[in-house]
Amino acid sequence: MTSKEKSEIIINKLEALYPQPPIPLNHKDPFTLLISVLLSAQTTDVMVNRVTPELFRRGDNAERLAQLSIDEICQIIRQVGLAPSKAKAIYGLCRILLESHDGQVPGSFAELEALPGVGHKTASVVMAQAFGVPAFPVDTHIHRLAWRWGLSNGKSVTQTEKDLKRIFPKEKWNVLHLQIIYFGRGYCPARNHQRQGCPLCSVVGRKRGFK
Repeated sequence: MTSKEKSEIIINKLEALYPQPPIPLNHKDPFTLLISVLLSAQTTDVMVNRVTPELFRRGDNAERLAQLSIDEICQIIRQVGLAPSKAKAIYGLCRILLESHDGQVPGSFAELEALPGVGHKTASVVMAQAFGVPAFPVDTHIHRLAWRWGLSNGKSVTQTEKDLKRIFPKEKWNVLHLQIIYFGRGYCPARNHQRQGCPLCSVVGRKRGFK
C-alpha cells in the first residue's frame, strides 16, 4: 500500500471518528493558548487545564501576568512538571511580549520560537490553532502513530513532521494533528496495544517489527 493510499484511509477514518476535534487545552485567545501549550510539555493536558484557571484569573494577558513574580507563578503551576523552569519562561516571555510586541502574541514561527520556553512544536500549535497557518505539530502520539502506520522512520520528530507534511494535503494539517492525537489516546496507546484490534493499525500498520 502506498503512502497516498494510506493517507486517504487515515483521513477518512479520522474524519468519521473526530469530525470536529476540539483543542484539548482550555484557552480563550492566542496568549492563553501559548501559555497553555508551553505548560503542556512533559505534562498531561488534564493537569494543565487544572492549573490554568487560577493562573489566568491572576493574569490572562502579558501585562497582568508580568506583574506576578516568578515565585508566584511557580506556586500557581506547582503541580505541573518542570514548574520552576516554566515559571521563569512564562515571566520572561511576558516581558518580551510587552517590550517587543505591544503585549501581543506574534504571528510568525521565528518570533514565537525566539520566546523563552517556546520550541518549534509549541510555535506550530499556536500558528495552527490561533492564527490558522498550516502546521503539523508532532507530539509523542503523532510520532508513535506515524511510525506504526509506516509513514515515517521514527528517528526524530523533525523527520516525522517533514514526512507527514509531504504525505498529507496541506489544508488537512491543522485538523489532522488534533485527530491523530485523539486517536492515539483513544485507540492506539504506547503500551499493550494490539495491532489487529486497532481501527487503523490493522489496516495501514506495519506488517513487521510492530510495537
